[in-house]
Amino acid sequence: MGEIFALSTAFVWSFAVILFKKSGEKIPPFALNFFRVGVGSLLFVVTLVIMKEPLFGRAPLKDYLLLVLSGFLAITIADTLFHKCLNMVGAGINAIVDTLYSPFIVFFAFIMLGERLTFWHYAGMVVIMTGVLLSTRIDPPEGTNKKQLMTGIMWGVLSMAMLGLGIVIAKPVLDRSPVVWATAVRQIGCFLTMVPALLLPKVRREVFATFVPQKHWKFMIPATVLGSYLALILWIAGMKYTQAGTAAILNQTSSIHILIFASVFLKEPFTRHKATAAAIAIGGVLMVTLG
Repeated sequence: MGEIFALSTAFVWSFAVILFKKSGEKIPPFALNFFRVGVGSLLFVVTLVIMKEPLFGRAPLKDYLLLVLSGFLAITIADTLFHKCLNMVGAGINAIVDTLYSPFIVFFAFIMLGERLTFWHYAGMVVIMTGVLLSTRIDPPEGTNKKQLMTGIMWGVLSMAMLGLGIVIAKPVLDRSPVVWATAVRQIGCFLTMVPALLLPKVRREVFATFVPQKHWKFMIPATVLGSYLALILWIAGMKYTQAGTAAILNQTSSIHILIFASVFLKEPFTRHKATAAAIAIGGVLMVTLG
């Protein structure tokens, strides 16, 4: 089941990325991240109420602290940097940077959890990353100079590192906790770590502006529901029900979906070269799943 959740995460998240790209054309990275985390937290609170699931008192304080730390690293920091990278280099180059997600997960899981992968897992990861790299060999977006490109890539690399560290830190808690509860605590805790930033006048103005009804909500709201609620539940479930490294490798297929959706909704060209790369990546997914 973990593999199915991980693959579903990739599909849902990739569509959310396209919507976030449209939102980020007008909304600053931190303000957009604050909006999605705030709305996502509200959705999780409502979900817990409907499920009659208590938020507090279910686990030791240590588990709460680990989930909050995970959210701070993987959402507060990583997702803000992700939006900066996405805005600066576009969906195509961002997909290249996203290939670092799997290696960072595997590295941190090896260091912190002692996880081991089989030959087929390693081989599948190499094939998937080969396909993704081939599919993302596109020119930088118009109007982006070399310095901006390098800066955007740097933000993306840091984002993937924080994302990998954040989820691996939470893995032991996820193994013994209900999926929705763990995801809710992580998201709500992350939101609380973002609130102090409102003390800065500029940040406060930008954040408050996102909560005023506007035309960009047609992208921001569905992106938030998909990316900060549904995809997050699927992602946590994938990490809970399979090895972190395996889930990360299958999550990596989101880069292929992003390229397909970008060609449809952002009018980026989808060439035969990209189709071949997608086929290679799908072969890698089969290797990981069967392995």
